[in-house]
Amino acid sequence: MLKICFLFAQFLEETEAKMPQEQYAHRSTMQTSEGPQVYKVGIYGWRKRCLYFFVLLLMILILVNLAMTIWILKVMNFTIDGMGNLRITDKGLKLEGDSEFLKPLYAKEIRSRPGNPLYFQSARNVTVNILNEKTKVLTRLVTGPQAVEAHSQKFEVKTLSGKLLFSADDNEVVVGAERLRVLGAEGTVFPKSIETPNVRADPFKELRLESPTRALVMEAPKGIEINAEAGSLKATCRTELRLESKDGEITLNSAKIKLPNLPQGSSSSAGSRQKIYELCVCPNGRLFLSQAGASSTCQINTSVCL
Repeated sequence: MLKICFLFAQFLEETEAKMPQEQYAHRSTMQTSEGPQVYKVGIYGWRKRCLYFFVLLLMILILVNLAMTIWILKVMNFTIDGMGNLRITDKGLKLEGDSEFLKPLYAKEIRSRPGNPLYFQSARNVTVNILNEKTKVLTRLVTGPQAVEAHSQKFEVKTLSGKLLFSADDNEVVVGAERLRVLGAEGTVFPKSIETPNVRADPFKELRLESPTRALVMEAPKGIEINAEAGSLKATCRTELRLESKDGEITLNSAKIKLPNLPQGSSSSAGSRQKIYELCVCPNGRLFLSQAGASSTCQINTSVCL
C-alpha cells in the first residue's frame, strides 16, 4: 500500500512537469489566432494541498489499520494452527484449558487429552439428550443440584467385560451381581413380595427377617430349609406357634427334646415325690404331664384337657 501511494505521488510530479510545455503550446496557438490568452490546466493551490492531505490521511489510516490488525492477531493468539487455546487438527478441533459455551454445542465426540480427566461444570444442571432423526428426545440424563435423573426405556450398568450388573425397565429390576449387600442401619424394606434363591447374612453377622405390623410368609414349592450350622435356631411368637404338614410328617430329630412348660395333671398320691412323668395327649392335641405309676395315669388327669 505504501508503494502505491509513492507511485501516485510520482505520477503527480510528472504531471506537473509536463503542464508548462502543454500550456506554452496552447498559448502560442491562441496568440496567432485571437491574441495573447493563457489557460492554466492542472491542480494548483488549495486543491493540490487538499490532495496531498488526503493522501497523507490515507497513509495514516493504513498504518493504524495495520497496527490494529497485528495487535488483534497477537492478543487472540492467531496462528496457522488455530486461535488461542483452539487448535485445528486432522481429527477435528482441539481445545486446551477451561472453556465456556453460551449456546448449545453439537459434536460427534468429546474427549479429554490422554491421561487427563474431563470435567463438565454448570451453575444449575448438565443435560445430555439423545435425539432421533425427527429431533425427538429418546434418552435424557440430567444432573442437577438435587438429584441425578435418567429418562430412558431401559437403564443398564455393565462391567468392562460386558457382564450385566444392574438393569431396570418398566417390568422389572435385575441385579446381576453375585452378591447384593445392603449397608443401611434400618436394613431393606420390601413393600411387596420378594423372590430369591438364597438369603444369607455376612459371616459373624445376624440375619433378621421382620415384618413390624403384618405377617411374614415364606413360600417355596419344593421346600424351605432353615439351617444354623454354628448356632441355635429360635422361633418366638406371642400367641400360637403352629407346625403343620398336610400330607407328610413332622420330625423332631435330636438327642434331647425339652418341653419345660407343659401343664401337669393332679397327683394320684399326695405323698409321692417321684420325678418321673408320663406324657399324655388330649383328644384336642394338647400335651400334658402326669406322674407315672404302675399303669397309665393319663385317664385319671383328663381334667387338664378341658
